[in-house]
Amino acid sequence: MRKNVIRLTLCAVLFALSYSASAQQPTKVPRIGFLTAGSPSTIPARIEAFRQGLRELGYVEDKNIVIEWRFAEGKPDSLPGLVAELVRLKVDVILSAGAAVTRPAKDATRTIPIVMAQDTDPVGNGFVASLARPGGNITGLSSYSAELNGKRLELLKEIVPRLSRLAVVGESTYPGNAQSLREVELAAAAFGVKLQYLDILGPKDFETAFRAAGKGRADAVLMLAAGSLVTSHRTEIVELAVRSRLPVIYPNSQSGWTQVAL
Repeated sequence: MRKNVIRLTLCAVLFALSYSASAQQPTKVPRIGFLTAGSPSTIPARIEAFRQGLRELGYVEDKNIVIEWRFAEGKPDSLPGLVAELVRLKVDVILSAGAAVTRPAKDATRTIPIVMAQDTDPVGNGFVASLARPGGNITGLSSYSAELNGKRLELLKEIVPRLSRLAVVGESTYPGNAQSLREVELAAAAFGVKLQYLDILGPKDFETAFRAAGKGRADAVLMLAAGSLVTSHRTEIVELAVRSRLPVIYPNSQSGWTQVAL
């Protein structure tokens, strides 16, 4: 599935490039602005897959295509400045990795094509007019991962039959967090599971959240879709889960996550 997502994203990027380059000199080397809220160390597999996908299509970085890499390093406040740099560089297309990145990109330009790699609700977030006809300068992929949270709770119930109290950890500032939480609430009501929502606003909140889960007698933990804060602290979260001896289910199988079932 990950390969298909990357291929679809590449197709959208290259389509945007061809559209942008149609009015330019044929000798101009296309330039992609790659913008993400995380750091290179948190997404090495995705970066390599992106490069590999380009190579398969005949594009080699620094040979016949240029990639301007911009990483916010877990500091979302720096995103407007980073996207402003890409606009000044007059990149042909901006690849935005996630809704939190797409918004400052949208605010910065109405002319440079923007390809969003994923978004739980691009229509609700105001990025596109509709999925069928996006309009404007934004296109890309939509991810309905919020709906998977009910299934994750169901899987936890199978792994931990005694599950009656569930701690749900998320970032209230992450786009789509409220929608994800609603899906968990619906599933919890069906399974008779009581929820304890624990909000993460800063790095110090992870240890506090797991301590609160223990005090709340949670039988397991469900991590909602990860923003840059959660993604950049995956190793710490896994270590806290092990120390707390709590089964945890994570939003995906990215490097650094370890499923814990005791």
